[in-house]
Amino acid sequence: MEQRHLGRTGLRVSRIGLGTLTWGRDTDEHDAADQLKVFWEAGGTLVDTADVYGDGEAEYLLGRLMDGLVPRRDLVISTKAGSVPDPDRRFDCSRGHLLSALDASLARLGTDYVDVWHVHAFDPYTPLEETLQALDLAVGSGRARYAGVSNFCGWQLAKAATWQLAAPGVRTRIASTQMEYSLLQRGVEREVLPAALDLGVGLLPSSPLGRGVLTGKYRHSTPADSRGASEHMGPFVAPYLDDTASSIVDAVQTAADGLAATPLQVALAWVRDRPGVVAPIVGARNAQQLTAALSVEALSLPDEICRALDDVSAPVHRYPDHDWSTL
Repeated sequence: MEQRHLGRTGLRVSRIGLGTLTWGRDTDEHDAADQLKVFWEAGGTLVDTADVYGDGEAEYLLGRLMDGLVPRRDLVISTKAGSVPDPDRRFDCSRGHLLSALDASLARLGTDYVDVWHVHAFDPYTPLEETLQALDLAVGSGRARYAGVSNFCGWQLAKAATWQLAAPGVRTRIASTQMEYSLLQRGVEREVLPAALDLGVGLLPSSPLGRGVLTGKYRHSTPADSRGASEHMGPFVAPYLDDTASSIVDAVQTAADGLAATPLQVALAWVRDRPGVVAPIVGARNAQQLTAALSVEALSLPDEICRALDDVSAPVHRYPDHDWSTL
């Protein structure tokens, strides 16, 4: 699998990442082991997790598999901290909480360091410089090799990345940002992606298949074994089952038919090769689904197909996102 640099750093990662959101909850150890082995054998290196996935079980499971199935040195482990199970405060990005969470993640993963450590979301109740200092301390102590953020809007990302660049050699630059990005969700193109491109931050798209909708599985009905039919994941899928999404899914299917490919391959290739994107993070229910996603490695979309998909999925961007003189 092709490797790409993570933002403006020397770290190289596979251009498809493996997500573990459902590990330890919907994905058991057997299926997780099969996925990790298939991913590793395909040349995949980037494995993404978080301290809250499965209430810590995802990290624990990944750590067990690294212990005996796949060598730690062959993987680039990314995890996140900052989300907390508190209805009154969803995120705690104070220095104390983040560093304690990192230590707990390392214990569950059974490793001395993570390759990339992300702040899971912006915390409006903690000064940003305090949050960023936790990243500096983590990298300075060797517990993390690189640092990033997740779910930061445009101004938040720009502020964080600029702050870290203000004192070169003292602060740890923001290497990456993880955001939802697909043909069904192109909101990052307004401000997040321009900021990332300008400041050398690599984008790691989550839900690159539109929460599974872009595979076409929901075109006529909701499969009983799908996320859309599950009690806890159904509300996550539901926003992308409207008429607007349906027209985009139809266009992806048409493109797939013309290329003798699958809708999954078309949708994933589109987001993988967008400017600024480093590696879409793919979550699969089993190894068979993951193998289907990894088959995209051989596909590059023709320019005319990309333009057609761009047109049918184009979000409405007006002032001030576009040059005012063109409006």
